[in-house]
Amino acid sequence: MSEELKGEILLVDDEVQFLNILAQRLERRGLTVETAENGETALEKVKSKRFDTIILDLFMPGMGGIETLRHIREKDPDIHVIILTGQATVERSVEAMKLGASDLMEKPIMINKLLEKIGEALNKK
Repeated sequence: MSEELKGEILLVDDEVQFLNILAQRLERRGLTVETAENGETALEKVKSKRFDTIILDLFMPGMGGIETLRHIREKDPDIHVIILTGQATVERSVEAMKLGASDLMEKPIMINKLLEKIGEALNKK
């Protein structure tokens, strides 16, 4: 895979420091990144813009990742969604995959592995 990727990414996580660091790291690889600190903000952004990939935290206060994923799928059933979680359970993971998540990754994430998954999603477009 090439060093530089091109694509529009929406990064959704309630951990602001993690969100900002990951956004910077992805932008340095050539990606255009928007962030949202909760599911509600993510859905507003999805309504107004087309993203190539959404990276979505599974556990967030308020609207969690599963509910956010459901709403994203209603708007765009083909968008690639990568779920991130620090607290994976088999049940939640299966539910996310059934709802159409492209992949599920556990935190702490390895940036190269995440870039690989994003690259795979961009290549499927």
